[in-house]
Amino acid sequence: MYIRRVHTYNKRTGESYFTHRLVRTERIGHKVRQFTLLNLGRHFSVAAKHWSLLCPRIEEIVTGQSALLPLDPELEKLAQHYAAQLLLRHGRAVKARRSHPLVNAGRSFIEVDADSLEVLEPRSVGVEHAGLSVMREIGFIEQLQALGFNHAQCAAAIGNVIGRMAAPGSELATWRWLKNESALGELLAFDFARMPSMRLYRASDLLLHQQAEIEAFIFDRVRGLFGLASTVTLYDLTNTYFEGALKGNGKAARGHSKEKRSECVLLTLGLVLDQSGFVKRSQVFAGNAVEARTLEAMLTGLHAPAGALVVMDRGIATEQNLTWLKARAYRYVVVSREKSRQFDPLQAVEIIAAGGEHIRLQKILSPDAQEVGPVRSFVFEAYHVI
Repeated sequence: MYIRRVHTYNKRTGESYFTHRLVRTERIGHKVRQFTLLNLGRHFSVAAKHWSLLCPRIEEIVTGQSALLPLDPELEKLAQHYAAQLLLRHGRAVKARRSHPLVNAGRSFIEVDADSLEVLEPRSVGVEHAGLSVMREIGFIEQLQALGFNHAQCAAAIGNVIGRMAAPGSELATWRWLKNESALGELLAFDFARMPSMRLYRASDLLLHQQAEIEAFIFDRVRGLFGLASTVTLYDLTNTYFEGALKGNGKAARGHSKEKRSECVLLTLGLVLDQSGFVKRSQVFAGNAVEARTLEAMLTGLHAPAGALVVMDRGIATEQNLTWLKARAYRYVVVSREKSRQFDPLQAVEIIAAGGEHIRLQKILSPDAQEVGPVRSFVFEAYHVI
């Protein structure tokens, strides 16, 4: 096998560049044909003078041979990486070409000296496999392709999402995790080690641009899989601060910081969940957004059905919002904004929450609950008994 430098171009942009491929030649009949084993990409940085050392070492690793002479550590690391990629993609074909089989013919087992085993570049695979299985189950990858994501963009987007699940961090931290710690690349047959970090940032931008379509698709599939009824909506907001100026972000503004950092610019984050805890919609508001003024836009965008029960905290439950909910036949649960509680322990019902806490509930009818109509509005007050 050897490395070949190929001149190519991007059909979409017309950009011309060079890429590198690991190839081998094979005689078929009276002709010699070349087969591409691995596409090493346009960012392959090994100097040409080292190719004659790298390729034989890759073949030694694949065929189970020991190195005759030690190789430079960086070249050895690359050889191990590309050999692993070869075995993953062409395992059976490569192993069939070994000149020294590891198992003798006619034997069903071999003895292994446990002390001689060596682990090279161990990687995690549990969370990655679980997350990727769920994505495939709900058709998430096909949805990305339908939205115009190409193969590399799909891999970067999946890496972003699963990276947040397995090792939450920034895009840069996720990029390092994908390169050095995760086996997601092997599961996707994609080489994250050769992927530039900027591709991960651009994939995040693409996901944000398609946020509404992706969230609606995922929730619709989850609702179908679990047979969920959209009867309860949980809605709340929070904010986070940034120590930079964020002059390029039109939503960054000063306001009341829930983390006591009002000297910094803020962004407000809104999240809508169903009764089972699945995300229905998320949105980023301006840092100085008034919580109470966001409810109507969020519920209208969700097309929440009439009669749905909306659960919110008292910061959102203004008289104006309650009036709007009643006019559109929504029910609601909210902690009372009144300073004096109308709580009668004799009329309360005690329940045990999932965490084992004892909660006492009392239903208090609002004045309009006496009116005859298709839906009644209720206000509940919940008290945690310590």
